[in-house]
Amino acid sequence: MDDKTILSRISDLVDEEHRLRAQAQAHETGTDDEARTRLRELEESLDQCWDLLRRRRAARQAHGDPEAQGARPTSEVERYLQ
Repeated sequence: MDDKTILSRISDLVDEEHRLRAQAQAHETGTDDEARTRLRELEESLDQCWDLLRRRRAARQAHGDPEAQGARPTSEVERYLQ
């Protein structure tokens, strides 16, 4: 997966997240379990994508192979301190 594809995926995920949050604010979907679950999944996927993109860029700056980088498991990415 190249950087352009990752950025496109991030954009798609953010668009869906914004749509779900806007619907919840308009009380169209409320805060039902399904919407909360999907928002959590979106947040986790976004964290994974951003992590992968950062590691690919770091590899490129260090003259490494960005293609050698793969997505880390959600459990690993979600434990990062921010």
